[in-house]
Amino acid sequence: MADMNVDVILPCLDEADALPDVLGRLPRGYRAIVVDNGSTDGSADVARAHGALVVTEPVKGFGSACAAGVAAATAEYVAFCDADASMDPAELVPLVARVATGHTDLALGRRVPTTPGAWAPHARFANRVLAVLMRRATGYRLRDLGPMRVMRREGLVALGLQDRRSGYPLEMVLAARAGGWRVDESDIGYAQRIGDSKVTGTLRGTLNAVGDMSRLLREYRREARLTVVAPAPVRRSAGSIESRSEGVRS
Repeated sequence: MADMNVDVILPCLDEADALPDVLGRLPRGYRAIVVDNGSTDGSADVARAHGALVVTEPVKGFGSACAAGVAAATAEYVAFCDADASMDPAELVPLVARVATGHTDLALGRRVPTTPGAWAPHARFANRVLAVLMRRATGYRLRDLGPMRVMRREGLVALGLQDRRSGYPLEMVLAARAGGWRVDESDIGYAQRIGDSKVTGTLRGTLNAVGDMSRLLREYRREARLTVVAPAPVRRSAGSIESRSEGVRS
């Protein structure tokens, strides 16, 4: 399935050094959509020179960049991948296959470090904690909030994701659960990124991401509690009414 019609969204902030390697690894038939989210190092020019469609998103935020990429996508399948060379876009192929064959609705890449220092300890710990909370909230047996993921574009648009910060990946999983999607994950390699991380590479960035995702989890649990059982009238026969219970959103 390496020649399938797939749009790969690559949120980008100052990744000029990494983009040639990332774009050079894209499988045949996979179109790169590089979303420039305020780069000052010429990332957009590098991306164009390597055949990518470049979208400019001036509003800062990982979710903003992802949403802009989705708006530009036209392929049946949409994939997400980091633009920092920490993961190999060639590993998207089996994820796409899982969605295309109907095995799952959302295929996630579970990161497995392949080089020392690929995953900062504080970021890895935060990911583990959030993964536990995500499993409790959704019932999905997931161990990673990894950025490599694949789904059908039409379904993704229908989810109506709103987060424009670091919570976008988690909101996608929560919305998928609410929509009854099948979600699973499989291992992908995770190497030392090229350049500095904009989010989880620093303690401050990690804390900001945890804050965004914790907020989404609180909202998700609050929405779940708003589902109550209330009596509704049911006409049994002429002149008599009895009650039955229905799920009602308050």
